[in-house]
Amino acid sequence: MSILRYTIPNSFTALSLLLGLGSIVTGYLGDLELAAWMIVWCGLLDVLDGLAARLLKATSPFGAEFDSMADLVAFGVAPAMLVLQAGMQLGGVEVGSGPFWVLLVAVGVYVLCGAMRLARFNLTSDKPSSDWFSGIPITAAGGGLISTAIILLARYEDIAVAMPLHVYLPLTMFAFGLAMISTIRFPKIRRRDSKLINGFQAFNFAASYYCGITRSFPEYLFFMAVFLLIVGIIAGRISKRRESRPLAADAGK
Repeated sequence: MSILRYTIPNSFTALSLLLGLGSIVTGYLGDLELAAWMIVWCGLLDVLDGLAARLLKATSPFGAEFDSMADLVAFGVAPAMLVLQAGMQLGGVEVGSGPFWVLLVAVGVYVLCGAMRLARFNLTSDKPSSDWFSGIPITAAGGGLISTAIILLARYEDIAVAMPLHVYLPLTMFAFGLAMISTIRFPKIRRRDSKLINGFQAFNFAASYYCGITRSFPEYLFFMAVFLLIVGIIAGRISKRRESRPLAADAGK
């Protein structure tokens, strides 16, 4: 029974890793939208493996390390390759050109920063739990924002080809890479004191699974991801200022 208890969450993790690999292959074969949906599914599985581990009391050092390895593939390498393919297929970036090398460096920086962020998170995982992440989570960057943005670019190809993607895509990858290794406070999704916030989280949780499973309404997923990113960063700034006020008051005594 104990083996089965640990196998369930680790199976979700393994499937997420394999879907990340599948996304890389699918993007290489030219189906950008399906490749991006695979990354969205990785995000849904990432939630399930954490939930299963807590419910079954099956957390372990192996599971934590395995989860990080899967996250690096699913939300680091796979989105990076997806953006590179999008730049060539939708942005007209030619292999060997200046924009190609800039984009290649940008996706490399993104993957490197993602790996560093996961390593930093693992080093602090044994410390008392906090309501805040340090830096933007790689799941939010790769699974929430980059993947859904590529879905929209693939669906609305006429708009995509009219955009200077050779500029936007590298800037986006550099920005997310730096955001992941920054000290920006970002709230964790967990039960809160406010019923309104809990209700919003439950609704968004259900809506995200519906959209992901049915491959529908990527617009909702993208704009909700943008909304949560902005609100999360603002909330982190406000909480940090509130915590610094007592320290400032004590220093003045």
